[in-house]
Amino acid sequence: MQADSRESLEGKTPLPCPFQEPMTAPKHMQDGSTAVAEQLETIDLSNDPSVPRPISVSVHLTGEEKEALVSLLKEFRDVFAWSYEEMPGLNSNLVEIEKLLAARFIKPIKHPTWLANVVPVKKKTGVIRICTDYRDLNRACSNDEFPLPNMDILIDSTSGQGFLSFMDVFSGYNQIKMSPKDAKKTAFRTPYENFYSKVMLFGLKNAGATYQRAMMAVFHDMMGKEVEDYVDDLVVKSKTRGSH
Repeated sequence: MQADSRESLEGKTPLPCPFQEPMTAPKHMQDGSTAVAEQLETIDLSNDPSVPRPISVSVHLTGEEKEALVSLLKEFRDVFAWSYEEMPGLNSNLVEIEKLLAARFIKPIKHPTWLANVVPVKKKTGVIRICTDYRDLNRACSNDEFPLPNMDILIDSTSGQGFLSFMDVFSGYNQIKMSPKDAKKTAFRTPYENFYSKVMLFGLKNAGATYQRAMMAVFHDMMGKEVEDYVDDLVVKSKTRGSH
C-alpha cells in the first residue's frame, strides 16, 4: 500500500489522515499559485533622517500590530547593526580595503607564509564585493564536523506558527575573531599592500561550522522554542500573533 493512500485495500473506505489538518492560509496568500511573495513595507527606526535604520515589515499587519512591532524594535534598536562600526563582535572566549581597515577587520602583513589572491565579484544588487581565493588554504585544513541544522526539521518547527520574524545577521561571519595563531594564514594580496584578516571570513573552509557553533552558544536555551537558526539566518516564532 502506498504511503499516500487514503483508502483501505478491501472496503475502499477513507482512512483518517494521520497528520494534523493544515491551517488556513491568510486570504492575501490564497491566489491559487504555488508560492506568493510577501509584500513588505520599509520602516525607518532612526530618529535622525541622516542616519537611516531601515527594517521591513509585512504590509498585511493590522494597524495595532504594526504600531506595537515598530515600537518594540525602536526600543531595542541598539541590538541591531547597520554598519561595520556598530558591530562589537562576539566575545573571543566563546568590501573594500578602506572600510575593512577602518573597522579593524584586517591588518597589514610583510612576511606571510600563505598568500591568496582577491577576486571582485558582482552581486545581484550590482554591488561589487571583494572575495578572497582560499582554495589552497582550505585544502590544507581538516574538516570541522560540527553539524548544521536539518532543514526538514527547521521547516516543520516553523510551520503552523501564528507569526514569524526573519533576521539576517549583519556581516555575521566578521563578528567572530580569528585565532591569533592562525590569523596570518588568511593573508591576501592587494595593489596597495598585503593584509591578513583579524576576523573570520566567509570563504574559509570551516566558517559555516564555526558560526553555527557560536550561534548555538548564544541561543542554546531558545532554539527549538522561540528561535530557529540556520547559520546566520534567524527566525523568531510565536503560536499567536498577539504574543509575538
